[in-house]
Amino acid sequence: MLLEKIKSLAAANSETVVGYRRHIHENPELSYQENNTADFISSILTKYNIPHSRMAGTGVIAIIKGKQPGKTIALRADMDALPIEEKNDVTYISKNKGVMHACGHDVHSSSLLGTATILNDLRNEWNGTIKLIFQPGEEKLPGGASILIKEGILENPSPESIIAQHVFPTLETGKIGFATGNYMAACDEIYLTIKGKGGHAALSGQSSVISSQSIVNPLLITSEILLALEDTFMSTHSTFKTQHSRSPLVFAFGKMIANGATNIIPNEVTLEGTFRTMDETVRSEGHKTITDTIDTIAKKWGGDYDLRIEKGYPVLINNIEVTNKARAAAEVYMGKENIVTLEPRMTSEDFAYYTRLKPCCFYRLGTGNVAKGITSGLHTPTFNIDESAIETGMGLMAWLAITELK
Repeated sequence: MLLEKIKSLAAANSETVVGYRRHIHENPELSYQENNTADFISSILTKYNIPHSRMAGTGVIAIIKGKQPGKTIALRADMDALPIEEKNDVTYISKNKGVMHACGHDVHSSSLLGTATILNDLRNEWNGTIKLIFQPGEEKLPGGASILIKEGILENPSPESIIAQHVFPTLETGKIGFATGNYMAACDEIYLTIKGKGGHAALSGQSSVISSQSIVNPLLITSEILLALEDTFMSTHSTFKTQHSRSPLVFAFGKMIANGATNIIPNEVTLEGTFRTMDETVRSEGHKTITDTIDTIAKKWGGDYDLRIEKGYPVLINNIEVTNKARAAAEVYMGKENIVTLEPRMTSEDFAYYTRLKPCCFYRLGTGNVAKGITSGLHTPTFNIDESAIETGMGLMAWLAITELK
């Protein structure tokens, strides 16, 4: 059976692919700088005579054709690392100081290489075309997916659907997670400067004696804005939240700078924050609410402001038909007892750009192992995986691809 052949090849190739993962992990590169990673991926594809080319600078795109023409689908893996100093005690620790594969993209890329070798070995046993997308820049706006789309990744040939997997450290190795519909949030960055009139704190009164030196305190303006927006978006009695109760959202400022002193009121306060939703209408309305609230309060105090809302990745939507088909195939490959249903997440992913244009499935590969102490979360200095998950990941993706082609 084809299923058993895939499992056999995954087992036989697992040690080699773990080696790929360790090489990529040792040599992490930041977003849009994945030159050596792309060269390494290209060298493996060349070794197996898999045709490929470059897109978006460091992206690698490969094509594997089956025995007969048929459907075209795509499989995607991301390649970039994060600006994090690794703290793991492993032989394959990052050699690039301050850069680390803390989000598992080394796993995604190596696993897809393993999948490619399986599909290539079995290409006379399936029909259709599979496009492999080794994508740069997932971690940094505007997102490598958006760049590849602009450069024509969804053309020549055009995939009918796209599948991607992502490591999930809170899910034990041997488990796979699926979710249908809106799964990951749209994510926007907020950059705000509140402008007042600074000066000596002793002159901050409003008496006629010092009116010519009156101070407009940007910290007070900022305080009122923060409380108003918190009440609007996040409090339990929030009108905005009640009106959109079916769409969870996150609103928070995580950085604020006011360079005054004990007796010096600064001219301005700068803030940086995030706004995340599961609904594009709520997203649009939220942006207007943020702008209107800041404008009203700043003007009331006699201040001014600069506001920039940098629109990030959209909502990631898993197509119901493609995802249910993948889940059913995963149950055959893994056993129904090893498949779980995932809850929506307020994290974001640039794979969402693909989901707006093609039917897609973005699923989770369990990589945690409590018994081995492998429990650290994504984007942390001690993130790591149970490497036995790689055999599962590459074999399952090959099986899902062949199933999707039918």
